[in-house]
Amino acid sequence: MSEQILPTTARAWHLETRPEGRPVPSDFALREVDLPALGPGQLLVTNEYLSVDPYMRGRMSDKKSYIEPFAVGAPMDGSAVGRVLASNADGFAPGDHVVHFLGMRDHAVIDAATAQTVDPGLAPLSTYLGVLGVTGITAYIGLTRFAKIKEGDTVFVSGAAGAVGSVAGQIAKLLGAGRVIGSAGSDDKVKLLIEEYGFDAAFNYKNGPVAEQLAQAAPDGIDVYFDNVGGEHLEAAIGAVNLHARIVLCGMVSQYNGEEIVGPRNLWNLSVTRSDLLTFMVTEELDLQPDFIRDAGTWLATGKLRYQETVREGLDNTVDAFLALMRGENVGKMIIKL
Repeated sequence: MSEQILPTTARAWHLETRPEGRPVPSDFALREVDLPALGPGQLLVTNEYLSVDPYMRGRMSDKKSYIEPFAVGAPMDGSAVGRVLASNADGFAPGDHVVHFLGMRDHAVIDAATAQTVDPGLAPLSTYLGVLGVTGITAYIGLTRFAKIKEGDTVFVSGAAGAVGSVAGQIAKLLGAGRVIGSAGSDDKVKLLIEEYGFDAAFNYKNGPVAEQLAQAAPDGIDVYFDNVGGEHLEAAIGAVNLHARIVLCGMVSQYNGEEIVGPRNLWNLSVTRSDLLTFMVTEELDLQPDFIRDAGTWLATGKLRYQETVREGLDNTVDAFLALMRGENVGKMIIKL
């Protein structure tokens, strides 16, 4: 049996220029890079699924943020699921599948300490980038540790047909919320939220002012707002909060491309209602990961937690998939299958 020939180069997406406003294809380039020799504690991985996510837009800017920006002219990274080709680390063997953070390329040499083994027999590999991955645990942490969902709460989720929002709305319901409301960017997505994900009400934010549509969907106000959008949505939610409401800031996709910032102009209402404005960083809350895997695994197995993915094929289409994501063309998690 001939010895396997291991790759010595990878094709990786690079940031060519920092985008002004909405990114365009010319802001990126796919180039070949050399793979370093495998050092102690390292793995050589061939990626099978890549993730593109809205937060990546922030990393294309050099503004101060919670994560280092991408360097111009250098390879980008992101979440990925790959198969181990070679291992120089205890506990990992060729053939293992791992989740890691050196995506946006077809092959990678990674530190084993940054990788986590996953089982394709328990769930499809792509789910470890979505409903069972950072996407899912983001929703879980925001709702359990920060929103502290209570029985009967009225919960509003913006961007509810997206990867995090669709999971957040379902988890809120599973944790006892009495009424869950979602916003989305098309009538088809609104239908999906109600018929597939079990939202009690949903509206298309393009059909009229968010505040007016939210007031119709939640005439008695809201107790929790899970924010993925910011801007007009955040202002509308602040205007609709009940006493001691909790607003969890997860994302602000409406502002990622540098568009004019809208609101909130009514922050005083948080004081009037004694409401909490809450932020968190997933990487600082991972002590909840065992609880999340236990609960989400059970919900998936019993059909109580549903998910959808938008899958694009081929490394060459990774940037196109990211740009489509930023235009809101995805339903659920955007995944690239290599």
